[in-house]
Amino acid sequence: MTQRVQEILSYYGSDNPGTLTNLARLLNHGKLAGTGKLVILPVDQGFEHGPARSFAPNPPAYDPRYHFELAIEAGCNAYAAPLGFLEAGAREFAGEIPLILKVNDHDVLLEEKDPTQALTGSVQDALRLGCIGVGFTIYPGSIHRFEMYQQIREYAEEAKRHGLAVVIWSYPRGSGLSKAGETAIDVTAYAAHIAAQLGAHIIKVKLPTEHIEQEAARKVYEEQQIPITTLSDRVRHIVQSTFNGRRIVIFSGGPTQGDEEILNEIRSIYTGGGFGSIMGRNSFQRSKSEALSLLGNIMDIYKGQVAHTNTLLHAN
Repeated sequence: MTQRVQEILSYYGSDNPGTLTNLARLLNHGKLAGTGKLVILPVDQGFEHGPARSFAPNPPAYDPRYHFELAIEAGCNAYAAPLGFLEAGAREFAGEIPLILKVNDHDVLLEEKDPTQALTGSVQDALRLGCIGVGFTIYPGSIHRFEMYQQIREYAEEAKRHGLAVVIWSYPRGSGLSKAGETAIDVTAYAAHIAAQLGAHIIKVKLPTEHIEQEAARKVYEEQQIPITTLSDRVRHIVQSTFNGRRIVIFSGGPTQGDEEILNEIRSIYTGGGFGSIMGRNSFQRSKSEALSLLGNIMDIYKGQVAHTNTLLHAN
């Protein structure tokens, strides 16, 4: 085991050997094994956005097995999905890649100012399917946020008791926030910190903008001259906000973008000290060959091979 992986595991001193083993499995798998960096393929978008909006740009992605194959061939650290998608391939691909069961989900059949999530999987499901952890979404900013906080506390307690890792998707959303506020630097940092306080081993947030939503926060950012001008600065601040880097924080790939824009964001995550990316639509909405090329370039950046990746980008 590398020194970097040992260091990261030392951040979780209250956890039992089973949980530490599953975190080690995650950190020691795929092309980034041993580096302390992560690229995870998440495919909960079918539930979250609907099948056509998610998979029509690349029809093979309607098949749950496609995503197992993509994550394995790309050398991802893990594959995360809701219950149905994991059940559809867990036996066929058993042992080939660490799995994370997304245990709550939301749909967009109704427009909601204050969204919540339904409990759609369990810790027992995760154990039955051989997962290394469970994933859970919270919406800081929603009027339903306290209910979600209480639910993840209960799920996290059970998951840790059984030796599973806990991943929290922390997405600010709700009637109390403006649209710009959902990715504001102060709100995103707060959301990441809340997830850490709720006991997450791994925290997933969206990349923050320079916008500051809360006036009380603005005064502090200005008085303390907290650097937030560049994306690398903002990533660094998010990492600082998650116990000064003593919790794994990874960043969402967001909506579909061009390769160059994505790779520039990855470079900013790398230079800002982020632990990696969880890359969904920007992976499976491309053809497999294009996705494998993009994910390979992303992993090269996280390995520190930035110059090599620039060459690859221009060659493509």
